[in-house]
Amino acid sequence: MELFAILLQAAADLTIFAKAGAGLSAAIAAAGAGFSIGKIGISAIESIARQPEVAGDIRSNMIVSAALIEGLAFFAIVVCLLVVFL
Repeated sequence: MELFAILLQAAADLTIFAKAGAGLSAAIAAAGAGFSIGKIGISAIESIARQPEVAGDIRSNMIVSAALIEGLAFFAIVVCLLVVFL
């Protein structure tokens, strides 16, 4: 509990530049996730074009990978937004 109080005090001392940096970090996290999911989609389409018989397996692996990347991006954006609003 004491560590949480220290972290809250440190967050209260942030300047406007630190909050702008947190907003920029959230934008970078969202852009990185979008790029990564796009790359997964491109690779999956190429793989399905090469081996159409395994399209179901490739599609399910693509969806799981995209979901994991999206979850990580949401976590990064929430952390950045907490810095902005706390």
